[in-house]
Amino acid sequence: MKILVTGTAGFIGFHLAKALAARGDDVLGIDNISDYYEVGLKYGRLAASGIPKDRVRDSAVVQSGIHRNYRFARIDLLDREALIRLFEREQFDAVCHLAAQAGVRHSIKNPYAYIDSNITGFVNILESCRHNTVRHLVFASSSSVYGLNVKMPFSTSDNVDHPVSVYGATKKTNELMAHTYSYLFGIPVTGLRFFTVYGPWSRPDMAPILFTKAILEGKPIDVYNNGNMERDFTYVDDIVEGVVRVVDRPPQADPSWNGSDPGSSKAPYKIYNIGNSAPVKLLDFIRSLENALGKKAVMNFKPLQPGDVLATYADVRDLMRDIDYAPSTPLDTGIERFVRWYLDYYCR
Repeated sequence: MKILVTGTAGFIGFHLAKALAARGDDVLGIDNISDYYEVGLKYGRLAASGIPKDRVRDSAVVQSGIHRNYRFARIDLLDREALIRLFEREQFDAVCHLAAQAGVRHSIKNPYAYIDSNITGFVNILESCRHNTVRHLVFASSSSVYGLNVKMPFSTSDNVDHPVSVYGATKKTNELMAHTYSYLFGIPVTGLRFFTVYGPWSRPDMAPILFTKAILEGKPIDVYNNGNMERDFTYVDDIVEGVVRVVDRPPQADPSWNGSDPGSSKAPYKIYNIGNSAPVKLLDFIRSLENALGKKAVMNFKPLQPGDVLATYADVRDLMRDIDYAPSTPLDTGIERFVRWYLDYYCR
């Protein structure tokens, strides 16, 4: 297939584009390379996928020097004209939309960035799909939509009307807009609620890099809610395997749908959780990092922060049923791979 992947200078998009190209798909990646965090890491990801920094220009399509079927263009989701031209020229079979302004805590400080990228940018993607007969749109939602939900594990059949961060609210908005376009225009759409993804090339504002850097430097790490939190940490390769399988299975409309399951519809629309389905205590995650680094962490215990939730836990039974999805990377294995990458990238 010819597939557009948005956010390929980002963490998950980088890994997904490589996986799709490796299996033979014709992949075009786009990213605006924002300065939300160090752009050097973003250009590092591009370089690792064969896209040299000195060839990146606005809207210019750059051929990868590693993957013959991977190309990249720097395009902002807010540039509607550039998106229109791209979709009309390329005629994509599928779109994997991963580009977004990320970060729960940052969304409290700078909500406008999230409205622009995550809502306006997403509508531009939906409009582009609508007018160019895209056969399947797969987009990244988030476990953050569950907000104040307390029933565990989190299920796509549960109501998610109480997010506790602007980021989570924008992802809920994405799901609503996606359903509207699926219903009105017959676009097959699948939303994936990602659960705490970690691994090589992860964002520097995420716990693995923040903790690893502090431990190596002998500085204290901030541990919120006194460490009494659980996260469904999911290794990035397991996430990517699930996304690739989902791309190949556009959802079908369900004429018998009666409204009891918010994760499906009479429209060709489906929502899945995609996570490890095995929550880990934050202190156990830190101990795994300590073991991989061979050094103890100095922990600074703090109360729960606004926008944070106590636990995340994905019910992925429907994903297992529909695409035979089964995450297979144990936490210690994933942490060891992450630490090897970190030491090679930051400490060589």
